[in-house]
This record gives sequence, structure tokens and C-alpha cells, in this order.
Amino acid sequence: MNKPSFQEDHVSQVPALQLLQNLGFTYLRPQEVFLQRKGRLGNVLLEGILAEQLRKRTFSYKGGQYAFTEANVQAAIQALKDVPFDGLVRTSEQIYDLLVLGKAMEQMVAGDTKSFTLNFIDWRRPANNVFHVVEEFEVERTASKDKCRPDVVLFVNGIPLCIIECKQSGKDMVEQAISQNIRNQGDDYIPKLFVFSQLLLAVTANDAAYATTGTASAFWARWRELDDVTKEVHTLINRPLSRVQKDNLFADRFGYVKTYFDDLEAEGREVTEQDRTLYNLCRPERLIELAWRFIVYDAGEKKIARYQQYFTVNSIITRVRKLQPDGRRLGGVVWHTQGSGKSLTMVMLAKSLALEREISNPVIVLVTDRVDLDEQIKKTFHQCGLEPAQAQTGKHLTKLITEGKESVITTVIDKFASAVDAGEFENESPDLFVLVDESHRSVYGETGAKMEKVLPNACFIGFTGTPLMKKEHKTAKKFGGYIEPSYTIDQAVRDKAVVPLLYEGRLVLQQVDQNAIDKWFEVVTKPLSEAQRADLKKKFASADQLNKADRKVYEAAFDISEHYSQNWQGTGFKAQLAAPNKATALKYKKYLDEFGKVTSEVVISAPDTREEQEGVYEVDTEEVRAFWKKMMAKYGTEKQYLEQIINAFKRAPEPEILIVVSKLLTGFDAPKNTVLYLCRSFHEHNLLQAIARVNRLSGGKDFGFIMDYYGVLQKLGEAMDIYSALPEFDEDEISGTVTDVAEEVASLPQKHSELWDVFKTVKGSKDKEKYERLLGDDEVRGQFYDKLNAYHRTLGIALATMQFLRETPEKTIQRYKDDLAFFLKLRVSVKQRYAEQVDYKEYEKRVQKLIDTHVRSEGIQQVTPPVNIFEKDAFKSEVEKLESVASKADTIAHRTVRTITEKMDEDPVFYRRFGKILQDTIDDYKAGRLAEKDYLNKVTEVMESVLSRTGDKLPEILRDRDVAKAFYGVVSETLEGLEFREETEPYGTQNVAANLAVQIDNAVQERLRVDWRSNPDVQNEMRNAIDDLLYEVRSQKGVPLTAQDMDGIIERALEIAKNRYPR
Repeated sequence: MNKPSFQEDHVSQVPALQLLQNLGFTYLRPQEVFLQRKGRLGNVLLEGILAEQLRKRTFSYKGGQYAFTEANVQAAIQALKDVPFDGLVRTSEQIYDLLVLGKAMEQMVAGDTKSFTLNFIDWRRPANNVFHVVEEFEVERTASKDKCRPDVVLFVNGIPLCIIECKQSGKDMVEQAISQNIRNQGDDYIPKLFVFSQLLLAVTANDAAYATTGTASAFWARWRELDDVTKEVHTLINRPLSRVQKDNLFADRFGYVKTYFDDLEAEGREVTEQDRTLYNLCRPERLIELAWRFIVYDAGEKKIARYQQYFTVNSIITRVRKLQPDGRRLGGVVWHTQGSGKSLTMVMLAKSLALEREISNPVIVLVTDRVDLDEQIKKTFHQCGLEPAQAQTGKHLTKLITEGKESVITTVIDKFASAVDAGEFENESPDLFVLVDESHRSVYGETGAKMEKVLPNACFIGFTGTPLMKKEHKTAKKFGGYIEPSYTIDQAVRDKAVVPLLYEGRLVLQQVDQNAIDKWFEVVTKPLSEAQRADLKKKFASADQLNKADRKVYEAAFDISEHYSQNWQGTGFKAQLAAPNKATALKYKKYLDEFGKVTSEVVISAPDTREEQEGVYEVDTEEVRAFWKKMMAKYGTEKQYLEQIINAFKRAPEPEILIVVSKLLTGFDAPKNTVLYLCRSFHEHNLLQAIARVNRLSGGKDFGFIMDYYGVLQKLGEAMDIYSALPEFDEDEISGTVTDVAEEVASLPQKHSELWDVFKTVKGSKDKEKYERLLGDDEVRGQFYDKLNAYHRTLGIALATMQFLRETPEKTIQRYKDDLAFFLKLRVSVKQRYAEQVDYKEYEKRVQKLIDTHVRSEGIQQVTPPVNIFEKDAFKSEVEKLESVASKADTIAHRTVRTITEKMDEDPVFYRRFGKILQDTIDDYKAGRLAEKDYLNKVTEVMESVLSRTGDKLPEILRDRDVAKAFYGVVSETLEGLEFREETEPYGTQNVAANLAVQIDNAVQERLRVDWRSNPDVQNEMRNAIDDLLYEVRSQKGVPLTAQDMDGIIERALEIAKNRYPR
């Protein structure tokens, strides 16, 4: 081995298969898999293996152990196969229930007919299961004969629990693997495989991400093990496979790389990120544990634990298994920053407690302030074989805890508090676990002391999305203190579990004067036309008739209307407006409606219901009562009013802004929610909880934005000071909570300069062609895209920022805008010129919004998919629109390269030859050895050859045999230069090679069957037939063909056949 390879098989797929075998998986060859599936590509279960495992299952009855009947074994398998498809996640949930709960089967034993549970997987004893790994697992697509082939699939007892896509290392390759995983889950692809999967991986040597069925790309995560596993993994990857394992792995498709890996084995290799991830997530005991205890179905989504959830739950289980000297189990506080899945951690812990055998008959009380958690909790415990009891009132809760008949009890915080305050019950069991989602912090105050009295031996575990205040630490220690690992804001941002928050102090309602208002109005309306400005001035003048308080609301509403419509409208991202009380919330709605630029809805509680309003309790006005009456007439009930507006905000285009007082400022999860307009004061935890509403992940969302109209964080001049605003917390625990938008804006000049630096060799030139030619280099073009993306994001933020607009000279702003327009045009042009795949990432909407609002430049087109060269008229029309000869030539050349790449497997020798001719032509032009006109003529000639195969000197016998032409290329390439006994010219003579190619084609066609590509028996028949032909040629012509030469021709011919005869 002279140098390392970067091919996918070499760096990812084969190393993965080797490591997985050393982790305990048995590799199955294609013919074995075919037999296990009974020859049906629509069947994703390895039925023979599954049946064998189920036959080993036994049950106890009257002191005896009994096996299940064969009829019951087959009925259980059929039950898995018969689950009707009802959407990916819903079907997945039904199958998951079967997998974790087993199937109840009736069987006669000792004269009695009883129902016994047949478990598909032994979750408690991983060693009682069998683990297999399969590569290129071919599955027939829904309502189609086409196939998809995930790179690696892991089976537990013949059930596909894990699907892995492998890619070679390179920029965005993990993202490509994620995209392929997501595509394959589509209804018209292979969802029948993914309804069984619990763990999905996208891996390259240097990076790896994981998720579960149905996970959107933004939520794929990286795993971080708390302990360093490098030593263990290094030992495993360098442990040689047994001779049998090697023979199996390299017997079929991977035969051509055996020598490479023999050399690598002798040399040894270092640990990669792929190795670590496979070890951390896929070793049998970890895979079983994740699938059993760390999968949760939540509001129509399937979720798997992130690393901090996994380690926190296991840390708690370890600490509560043993009683302390005082007879209690050690509880504590889980601090996982908001948006990182804190509530899911609570549910996963409750699930693990219910499954824990070392704690006999645990009683779990879940205390939350989120009603929407109830259904999720119910589903989760159903999957543990338990049905939670929901406390209807404080008295009902008291009864449930006192009687101790229920294993799981759910309640909301106010009912729990009222039960504790009444003090009419006492439970001294150390097996009582109280899990408190403590957004109200009650566990550390008077309620906490009362809880200790009535539940003296209970284990209390609090969950908080905000750090403890200094004054809370002492009390919290009585409950066990922080439970590690905590998950801070900084960690969550680093892991991309949440987006970072940017803060801007806008028009501060408590401090404005007329002069400031005039300057503000001038800045805000700068992007508008004169007619639009005049119309708004007329509207704004009406505010003079309002009292001082209402005028401030009017001014803020105007700014919000302009800010949202100019920067966010049409992007799909939403906003929340936090008002000080219900009456003011309605005023914001009224004024936003008057301006008519944005849509909004108000979400408040019923009149006479206290919300966390500012100052003293304010009596609801007639306007509030009238509004409520109108909502009840429209929606019927408060529940329907809340649900319909919230669902519309999350899923429909409107409303764009949700106006609230305190409702939906805690426990509200809407990923598209991106901007929070703070129009009221907040303190302590309430502030941290409120601003976290906009930190959720969503495609194309880089930041959440806090627009402060109240000066909440603006304590020292115009600087943001999070530490002064939150003195109750330790500084290191709130570090990274928000970043002043000024810091991001300050990076704009640098990002502008870095973008221009890509073009430093042509900067100042007015010749667009020079810019485009410079970007002909793939690496330079990649740098350009990265720098442009960074620049346009920061410029978009800056143009939405008051301070930037106020303090930056108009000439500078215009230069930034003009440069953006130039580079966006250049981007469109080079994407078409160099035949790149179109990137439809969500941020394109933000780019278009920036163009529409600020750039106002004609000629910036949307990037559209490149036309294929086989669409001759459309492609000719596209080329004719190009200005320069070189741009026409580049477009033809790179579009042809793309076609060659896409069709390479159909005729590798032909396309590789013309690909080399084309690349040499491109290189000659770049080196100045070809003039533009000659370059255009040459690439046009190559394109025509690729389209029609002209210029490929083929024997007449191949004229109408397209597939035989591909076989001819393989034969000619292999045998060229070899000499045979009877003739003097080389065996590569066209007629001899052509005759052999036709014979190979005939042999393949004669053996074609339905689904032959996944039928090892048919493929072996073809191999034998081709082998006979090659042996005949060798013996008759005396050609010194080695066995390796013959194997190479056979396997390459079969790969071509699979691409050209896909039955």
C-alpha cells in the first residue's frame, strides 16, 4: 500500500463493517440475506433468524418452563409484518409498541389456555439476542420496482434497528448522508424499512451524526462521550478479523479491496470520529439500551436521547439505586438549559425508573406545568406496560399517593402545591419519586419544606432550564444539589442543540423624547419610497392624539411592524410580542392591524384570571372582556381558542406575530419562532425563560433575536449587560445566554473584506469573466460560497439593526448592498457555469428577503436546476444566453462532466475515457495552452461524443448492442496488450474483444429474472457463464489471464448489468 485511499469503501464502509464485527455483529453475505428474506425485496425482516430466536423464548407456568408453539412463533412474526402503514412515525410507534411490549399469544399448557407474552427482543439481557450486520441492503421502493440500498443495516434478532449511510470524507458529506437517510424515509421510497429502525447514522471518517426515524435534518446531533474511549476503540479497530470473517467480508463486492486492507491491517490505523461514534452508539448493549429506554414519541414526532439526556438519566438511576444512611434515596436538581430537551429528559428518567428492577414497585409522581406533556407521558408509560393516573384535583392527588395503588401519577404544579399545603396525607416510602418540572421554583421555597414533611423519605428530583439563583443553592443541596452532567447554555450552543441569541435594545419605551423619536422614524423609514414615507407620517401623526402611555405603545407597534415586515415577512419565521398586561396586548393588536403590514393574534387567559402582569394586579378592562367574549363565540372553549391559534402559529403562514402577556413564555416550543419583542419587564428566571422561546432549532435559522423595547438588559449606556440584569446568578452559569447584536454587526467589515480577499488577484477588474474563471477552481469556489454566506447573514442582521443604520454612513451602507448584489449575481452565474447541484437550504428565503427589502437590484436571479445536456434544445438555449466564449465552453464542459459522473456505472470505460479527455481539455485551457475558441470547439466535440458515442471506434458487431458496448470496454481495457498463442497481434484486437462482449451480454440476458439483482443464485449463474467464456478464450488463445483478471472482468460486468438491466 503506497498511499491511503479516500474512496468511500476504503475510508468508511469497510472500516465500519470491520469494527462492527469486532463489536459483536455477525456479517451476513448477500446470498445469506436473500435466503433469510425468502427472496422478497419488500420483506425487511430476516425471518429465519427471527424465528430461530423466538423458538428459544420460554414462559413460566405453574413452576414449569415452556416454549412457544411453532404456530405462535409464526403468528408473532406475521403480527410484525401485518402492521398497516399509516404514515412513517405513526406506524413506527405501533411497531415500537410491539417490540418493547411483546405480543400476547394464547397457548394451551397443562390443559389450561392462557395468554403469554412473546418478546421479540430480550431488552434486559442483551447477550440473549443475536446481532447481524448487512451491507448494501437492497429494498424495493413503494409502488415501484426500483430499489434503494442503505450502506449498512444492523439487525437484532433479524429486526433492522439501525441504518447507517457511509460517505467518503469531504465538505458537507455528512449532510449528504443525512439527506440520503431522510430521502429514503419518504412515502415513495423505502419507509417499510425505517418503521423498524430506532437509530440512524450518517458517517464519514472525520464526522458523524445520529438521529431516529422521522428526524428533520436540523435535529441530527453529534454524540459526545463523557469518558475518553480512544484506547478501547484503538484496540478494537486494530484487532484482526478471523479468517472466516475475512473470507465472508471480501468474498463478494469487496473482493477488490482485500489487498488494501491486508496491508492496512499489517500497518495499523488510528481512531477516527466514525470509529468513536460506532463504538459509542452501536455496540450491542448500548444499541439495545438506547432503543429500549431512550426513545420517546412526542406530539407526532419520534425522538432519541441526546448525549446529555442519556448520561443524566443513567447518573440518576445509579445514585437512586441505593438508600442513604437516613433511609432516603439521593435526589437533586437537573439543570439542562431551555430548548435542549429538559422535559424529554424528565420523561426518559420516569421511563427508566419504571423499568428499573433494583427498585421494587416504585411510585413515580410527575409534577409539571405543561398540560401537553400528559399525552406524551401516557404514551411513554404505555410502552413500559403501565398506565399513568392523572390527578384531577389536589384531593384526588392526595388519595392517589396515600393509597399507593398507582405506579405512575401525573399532576400539574398548582394541584400538587394545594395537596401539599393541605397536609392531609403522609407517605414514608423511600420508593416514591417526585419529579418536578420546576419552572415555578416552588421546590426551594415554603412548598419544598412542606413536601419534606408529608413525604419524608421521597426522592425529589427537580428539572430546571435555568441555573439556580445564589440564594437557592443552599436549599437545593438538601435535595442533593446539581446532578451531573449539567447542560449549560454555552454547551447547548456549541452542540447546536439550540441557536445562539442576539440582543438589540430598540426604542426604549421608558426613555424616549421627541428628538429621539424623530431620528428613529427617519432611520426606520429609510428603505421606503417617498410616497410610502408620506403615508406613514400621516398615520404616525395620529399618535399625537394619544395619551403618553398609549403613544409609547403606538410607537413600539410601528417599529415592530416595520422591523418584522422588512426583515422577516415571507421567510417562514415568526415572532412573539410580550406585553405588560392584557389590555396593552389588545392595543398592540389594534395598532398592528391599523398599520396593516403584519398579521397577529393575541393569546391571553380568561378575564379575572391572574397572569404575571407588571406591578399590582390590574382589573381587566371592558375591552378585555369583550375580546374574550368574541374569542369564545368564535372558538367555543378556551382550550380550542388556545389550540387553534397555537397550531396556526406553528404550522400556517399566519399569524406572523403572537402577542402574549405571560402565557406561552414558558414551556412553549415553536421552532419557527425567531424574534421576541420585549415590551415589558422581566426578572430572574422569568427573563431567562422568556428569551429562550426563540432559541429552538429550525432549518435556515442561525440565531434567535431579542428586540428589547423596555431596557431589560440595557443597563449601562447602550451596552447590553446580562450580568447586571441577572445579579442573582453566578456569572459562569449564564455565560453565553445572549450576545449583543453589536458584536455580530462589528464583524461585518471583516467579513466583507474576507469575501473580497477571495478575489484579491482580480480585485478592481471590471471584467466579470475574470471573476468567473477564478471560481473555476472547486476549492476557491467553495471558499467563495462560505464567505458569501457569512457576509450576507451578517449584513442582513446589520440592516435590521437601529444602531448600524443610525451610525453607518449611507455611502458605506450602499457599498455593502451593491457588493452583495454583485456577489449574488456571480453566485448564480458560476453555479450554472460549473454545473453544480442546486442547494435548496432554507436560508435561501432569507437571501431573497434581503434582496427584496434592501438591495433592489435587477438581474439577481434565483438559482435554478441545471439543464441536462440530453435536453438538447433547452441546453442550447441556455448556452446561447451566455456572454463570453469561455463561459459557453465552461458550461458545456462542466455540464458534460456532471453527465459523465452520473452515468459512469453504466459504461465505466467509455465514460472514464471521455471524462479524462474532457478534464485534459479543461486543464489545457486553464494553463493557457488552448485559446477560448479552440476550447469551445473541443468541449462541444466531446459533448457530442458523449451524447451519440461518435468518436468511439467500435466494431460493427456492436452497432445496436448498447450494453455489449459497455462490456466491450471492460474486456478491452483488461486484455489490452496481452498476447495470444495463435496470432501475432495483441488480444485487444477489436473483433475478438467485441465477440466476447456480445457473448457476455447474451449470457446475462438469458439468465435475467424478476428481482435478479438481489438474487445471489441468478448472479452466480451469470458469474459461472462468464467464467466459462473467459476460460474458453484463455485456453483457445493461450492468453495469460490470471484468476484475478477473470474475477475483475466478471464483477465489473455484473455491476454494469445491474445498472443497465434493473428488473
